[in-house]
Amino acid sequence: MSFHLQPLANGLRTDHPVPGIPFVDDSHLPLDDGGEAIEAVGRNAGRGMWGRFDPERVAGGWRAFTTDPSRHDLTWAVRSHPEHGRTVLLIRSGQAADLHSEWHNGPLLFRAGGYWWDGTHWYRPGQVWDRVAEEFERRKARAAVAVTAADLLDGSTSPERAAVLNVAGVDKEAPGPENWADHLALWAQLSRGAARALPLEKCVVNVSCPELAGDQLIGVPEMAALGGIGASTLRAYIARNESDVPAPQALVAGRAMWSRPVGQDWAESRRRSSEGVRAVVSASGEHNGLSLGAESVRQRFTEDFFRALWEKPGRRSQWVLRSRNQEAVRDVADDLACTVALSLDRILPPDLLRTTVRHAILDDLGQDLGGRDGAEVKGYEIRLTMQVAKMLDWLIRHHPDVAQHTIGDTLRQIESRWGIPSRVAGEGLRASLEMDSELEETVLTEYLDRVLPTATSGS
Repeated sequence: MSFHLQPLANGLRTDHPVPGIPFVDDSHLPLDDGGEAIEAVGRNAGRGMWGRFDPERVAGGWRAFTTDPSRHDLTWAVRSHPEHGRTVLLIRSGQAADLHSEWHNGPLLFRAGGYWWDGTHWYRPGQVWDRVAEEFERRKARAAVAVTAADLLDGSTSPERAAVLNVAGVDKEAPGPENWADHLALWAQLSRGAARALPLEKCVVNVSCPELAGDQLIGVPEMAALGGIGASTLRAYIARNESDVPAPQALVAGRAMWSRPVGQDWAESRRRSSEGVRAVVSASGEHNGLSLGAESVRQRFTEDFFRALWEKPGRRSQWVLRSRNQEAVRDVADDLACTVALSLDRILPPDLLRTTVRHAILDDLGQDLGGRDGAEVKGYEIRLTMQVAKMLDWLIRHHPDVAQHTIGDTLRQIESRWGIPSRVAGEGLRASLEMDSELEETVLTEYLDRVLPTATSGS
């Protein structure tokens, strides 16, 4: 959930102003009539107009957006909560769906390059995907506190030096006002008298925590080092918007700066990605694009083809020319074997294996776990039979990324069927594989560390 969206302006009736951007008159929006009324402004209202509303039954409140009737290149986005008020933002129309999705399932507002607040706690940008819960892990920012409007309005500001814009006057490329504190004071003066407005002590403007202090932020070289890549590679990723590089927490003299925990989460997400787990079970040398299992198949077929093409005199006499030699034939055999190794999907389709292995594991465990209280089951009680463990091990060695998805699906089913927490079931799978895997211990450990739920999953 790397969040790069930059709003253009705050609505005047927002309760949580985003720092550094102007305030715009939003009096033409039916904010007090609810999300369905916001949606109705733009939905099917004409060419270039659109709106959407969704209730947030778990997190509370609703979220909605609508194209501005007079500026179809701009969209109003609203996140409303019955206790914590509302955020009203003016954004580029092409970003409306992204922000609407980001607000789902918890976040009420975003600050500092994706840090988000749920009304109680601050969390770092979601980056590490929990394949069991099928959502990003929620990792709290340590010692984080909300900076409110009351904290910032100390009496030194002058509302007279500020102004509220109308939508027609919004310049999408203009920088934010330098005297933003004066604009905040004018916002407080004009909007806080309304019946539904939150008191200034509850209007969240920013977040403060030790990891966001200026002397704790890291630049491109340190960020690249955490990710195990060069600084030039990271700059290329950023320029091309690749590798899910998180938004920076600050720009200092035009240079992107990140909090170290965000960088560490990004590095972890890279290690735990499909590419990362494939790299763990990857052969070295000339054929390093193959998994270890595929490399063993290549080696085996190389020998088979070599014997077939060279060591049988009758067959050799049919095709070998004087210009041919043993080294040339071995090269041909190696090419043939590599072709076979790259054709594993046709030898054993991974999608079919994924389903088969998952059902095998569930059936294997069901014989011992059926009828038991899952909360009382310990990791050491969960054991696979040798045959099932070796089949899972085969899948890991030959298709490490497919096995990653299989393990996530299986742990989710174990939790759903028997109430056994995914981390506990993961401990059992680890123990079974440690007994029956053909992988070296260090490779297996590194792979499972990247695939099984972390200690912070579900926290």
